[in-house]
Amino acid sequence: MKKIRVGVIGQGRSGYNIHVHSLQLLPNKYKVVAVADPLDGRCDDAVNATGCAAYNNYKDMLKRDDLDLVVNASPSHLHVPITLEIMDKGFNVLSEKPFARKAADVDKMIAKSKATGKLLAVYQQSRFAPYFQQVRKVIDSGVLGRIVMVRLAFNGFGRRWDWQTLQEFNAGNLLNTGPHPLDQALQLFGTDTMPKVCCIMDRANTFGDAEDFVKILLRGEGHPAIDLEISSCCAYPTHTYNIDGEFGGLKGSTTHLDWKFYKPKEAPEQHLIREPLPGRKYCSETLKWHEKSWDVPEAKKGLFDTMAKSFYTMLHDSLTKGAPLIVKPEEVRQQIAVIEECHKQNPLSKMT
Repeated sequence: MKKIRVGVIGQGRSGYNIHVHSLQLLPNKYKVVAVADPLDGRCDDAVNATGCAAYNNYKDMLKRDDLDLVVNASPSHLHVPITLEIMDKGFNVLSEKPFARKAADVDKMIAKSKATGKLLAVYQQSRFAPYFQQVRKVIDSGVLGRIVMVRLAFNGFGRRWDWQTLQEFNAGNLLNTGPHPLDQALQLFGTDTMPKVCCIMDRANTFGDAEDFVKILLRGEGHPAIDLEISSCCAYPTHTYNIDGEFGGLKGSTTHLDWKFYKPKEAPEQHLIREPLPGRKYCSETLKWHEKSWDVPEAKKGLFDTMAKSFYTMLHDSLTKGAPLIVKPEEVRQQIAVIEECHKQNPLSKMT
């Protein structure tokens, strides 16, 4: 099995806590050989953990000729220019989210990938979340019938005052947390068309000028309606998922799901009555409900490690066997186009 030699740009929460850590979970598939970060001492943990080389300037790291993959975990506003530079230097690249701020920038990166022949991937690992995969299994089984609405809520309560609260750094809830639930939402909506978007943004507890409350409605003919919340001012978070279907519904969190449905063949036969019902009655019937539940398997309770291992295994197959990416840049472009439209509808003032 070919071991992929990796260089990681950025050694912050993503570069070190996510990527260096996750790559070490697959020692037969990956080896971290280089890391880069301009802040003094930021590379020390990776060097101590992996024995890799360290660089203060990522440009010096890109002078190497032994890298099979470069992970771009730089600050969000640098994802596009550095990703383009990595491919220009002749390397395959995995970009952290957000992939970009505008859909046109995604088009530039896709074009660069085609021109250079280098693989372009996006770290949208929540596609591999066990709870999301189970939601898809339930929907695909058909027991809920046609899906009418999907509600997603990635909510909590918290104040924030770091660089990821500033618009100048492509920050805010929609670009920080949003790529994960929005990626899931668009998979359920469908990637074949651009949805109609209605969005509300607000600022409540943030110390910066970017939003910390987002409400998005997506709709399109022949597609389920999507209701997505990403709020940092929700003191009573409840369900991650709540799905309305033709024959039943589903609700649940990242660790537990419940769903119930009736079977049309078991339902009482009814027909439309145009005149008032006798005795001023309201429509009433007894349906036989079938109820099921799911709990995350013990082996997959480490959500972040589970998603990371699945994503990086998929990426290894793409790099070594030419297998198609499950998370395609073209699909993520749809996500960025939705995010761009949300920002157009909610032009927030900037700090001076």
